[in-house]
Amino acid sequence: MRPVIGGGLLALLLLPTVSPADTLTATVIETGAEILSADVPEGAGWCVLWHHSVQGFEVEDCYENRAGRMVLVRSHLPDFAAGLDHIPGRGRQVSDGQGGYWIEDLDEAVPGDAYVLRPGAGPVDHRIRIGDRVVSLSDAAAHERVRIALIEEGG
Repeated sequence: MRPVIGGGLLALLLLPTVSPADTLTATVIETGAEILSADVPEGAGWCVLWHHSVQGFEVEDCYENRAGRMVLVRSHLPDFAAGLDHIPGRGRQVSDGQGGYWIEDLDEAVPGDAYVLRPGAGPVDHRIRIGDRVVSLSDAAAHERVRIALIEEGG
């Protein structure tokens, strides 16, 4: 005789499985204080934003979770100011239509899926934007070492 599966259990077995999201974190290295923890499912992205220390305009580096790896996919540079430039052979430079440019198709995996940033104070205002949420790293830890990492679920 075969066991009978109740309607509720059968419905649960037929539901599509949802793989857990990886986690994007920003942590102050010296204290372990967590500034940000956010679920980032595969294919989702986030950007690190800051204002250029000389020119004051906003610069943007955008990343994506690709199979649990932190990958730099594009950067927005409003001008060719000090320290900002496109390196030929590293992505594709396209106009943003407002005098600046995007570097598209960077597709560079970040070694170890993490890096350390020392957020600038005041007007530099290093931030992470993930969806509609914006978190200021500078407000939380100006001039401190902050580790930005994509952590695999269960890893």
